Amino acid sequence: MTRALRYTRKPFVSSIPLWMREDRPRRQGMDRWKGPHSKIISATPGLEEYRQIHLAEDNPGLWPAIDGVETAIPAGRRIDGVAEVTMTSLLSPLLGREQTRLAHLDEVNLFRRTVFYAGPPYSARWYDVAEPGERAGARALVYLRRKEGVGTGAFRNVVTDRLVPALARGAALKELRTQVFMPWRRGLWNSPNVAHDNPADQQFHASLLLGFADADGLRAFFTGGVVAELSSRLPAFASAVHAYEVETALTFVEHGRALPEPHG
Repeated sequence: MTRALRYTRKPFVSSIPLWMREDRPRRQGMDRWKGPHSKIISATPGLEEYRQIHLAEDNPGLWPAIDGVETAIPAGRRIDGVAEVTMTSLLSPLLGREQTRLAHLDEVNLFRRTVFYAGPPYSARWYDVAEPGERAGARALVYLRRKEGVGTGAFRNVVTDRLVPALARGAALKELRTQVFMPWRRGLWNSPNVAHDNPADQQFHASLLLGFADADGLRAFFTGGVVAELSSRLPAFASAVHAYEVETALTFVEHGRALPEPHG
């Protein structure tokens, strides 16, 4: 019997894609992000979880080509990492204003661009797909861009009610996290001297984090029948599917507590 797909709703989750500065080695910026910068964020009151998704440097796009859907990740907009921040309540951003100010001031030291995405309250879903004790050994982060003419509600329903169950049924996932974003608004994340441009034709409207037992499982998934079948459905509601290989996912705050050392 197939286990029912269960999930935990989170009160408020924000995802911040980021691009490292290009006038210094990429590794230098990535190390500062998981070092001094992470300590600023981890000290923020009101966090339930803080996780950094470090993306592999070589990321042309894992999803196979689809007619009418952009699956090759443009080099000029290729993301280096994503800060995934889960709040304990809707009031948490007010509690953390001072640490957010410090984080804004430090961004220029490592990032050239950051973009803020958030979903409606209680919309992010962390699914229970792994057996007790199982951990993901490899991950992919998939961003979806809504097709022009498809409404926000219809897009959300397709992602939540059709795409996610198909993924869970067809792949041996060890982790599954989904977010459907509110329309992007300029000005929600205004760190000084860092770009925050996000043209309409480059914006994303949902993300899927997929965890696998190992790299072989990840590769098999993107070359297998599940992705091929889903690809036939995507042109009806998506104009871009950018699938990134994750280098590592580091958790710095867990269950409201800052960890002495991050774990992956």
